[in-house]
Amino acid sequence: MTSHPAASKMRSNLRRHASGPKGQPTSGSTENGGSGLVDSLNHHVDEHTALLHRTFHNSDGEPFYKDERPWVRWPSRFGYLTWQTLTSNPVNFLLVFVPLGIVFGAIHFNPPVVFILNFLAIIPLASLLSFATEELSVKLGQTLGGLMNATFGNAVELIVSIVALKNGEIRIVQASMLGSVLSNILLVLGCCFLAGGIKHKEQSFNSTVASTMSSLMAVSTASLIIPATLYAAMGTSNSKDTKDDNILVLSHGTAIILLILYGLYLVFQLKTHAHLFDEESGDNDAEDEQHEGQILGPWAAGVALVLVTIMVAVCAEYLVDSIDSIVETAHISRTFIGLILLPIVGNAAEHVTAVVVAMKNKMDLAIGVAIGSSMQIALLVTPFLVVLGWIIDQPMTLHFEIFETVVFFLAVLVTNYLISDGKSNYLEGAMLLGMYIIIGESATPS
Repeated sequence: MTSHPAASKMRSNLRRHASGPKGQPTSGSTENGGSGLVDSLNHHVDEHTALLHRTFHNSDGEPFYKDERPWVRWPSRFGYLTWQTLTSNPVNFLLVFVPLGIVFGAIHFNPPVVFILNFLAIIPLASLLSFATEELSVKLGQTLGGLMNATFGNAVELIVSIVALKNGEIRIVQASMLGSVLSNILLVLGCCFLAGGIKHKEQSFNSTVASTMSSLMAVSTASLIIPATLYAAMGTSNSKDTKDDNILVLSHGTAIILLILYGLYLVFQLKTHAHLFDEESGDNDAEDEQHEGQILGPWAAGVALVLVTIMVAVCAEYLVDSIDSIVETAHISRTFIGLILLPIVGNAAEHVTAVVVAMKNKMDLAIGVAIGSSMQIALLVTPFLVVLGWIIDQPMTLHFEIFETVVFFLAVLVTNYLISDGKSNYLEGAMLLGMYIIIGESATPS
């Protein structure tokens, strides 16, 4: 029987701990004594590995999920794929809150408790949604895979916002969209710069790609400043209804233009200028190909995507329904809930991933996660919600509060300055985190 990889790894660790530096025996032991101890431990590891092998393999040594008997293979394969999916991200242990959140929401339990349970439940669901999307997109090729990631990359924020929009919570929707952008370009990027800078002192990334993304973010900033400026310019000479109608028409037209720009960006990224983005990921292609798409097939990934989306929608419904009670009882402003709390729900797993890859000195990937996700929110999700509000007769506009508009402008301005040189360090990360904390403090009062 061949040696199991886990056994080899354990033996390597045992040798390292049983030997001193440079492979010498530890003090207080003879060479033969140390060798005997290692051999004894190796024998124990082999016995333990053989037991595990017999437990999860058939008599021919094949895993049960590859057994020729269908009644053995299919249940085993279902269990194997389920386990691999659930262990794909450390935050998935929070899945225990999914049934709790749904049950407590269904029985109309204490609203703050319902909010907290569903808040915690959506975090691992967002991780599973991202995992299923990546597994499915690998099988569809680069173009369709890119579209899949663009569509489902921010699915949690989109679902929560659709539920809130349906309930007429326009302020929550606007603050949530802005909060998602701020959490990515300030919190996530700041953590990436800080963690990566402490470990590697100075890091570099593709400044051309970063500049393209930041330019599009600047355009999205203008799409919020112009409606606010127009509303103020109309002054008191027009009634509030007249100004609201004008802003609504402007928002509808602007949303369509932003969607067109995002479509052109996809063509730019996937077709006409794909070489720029290929350079960004070229160093990691060999490693990624070994890990991506090796767990779920297209059908399994599609089923997982549908099931997780349904659970996210249910938890989001209970989450949004409990917001009013949270505002009244906890004296937390709607702006703080939308700007700070809700973005954490959908981006927690993504945040962890970005910081981990930054510490591995893969800053192009970290930039792609942080800036790319922000750009999707600003150019795809937000204008889509404006158009959706137009369809379902909800007055969703791009006219944000003055505070939110100014904060968005300053955040994009600072971020563009910091990434313009294609280099990063821990001080720049501290700047971004400091600005995010200041914004969070200013949004706290109810």
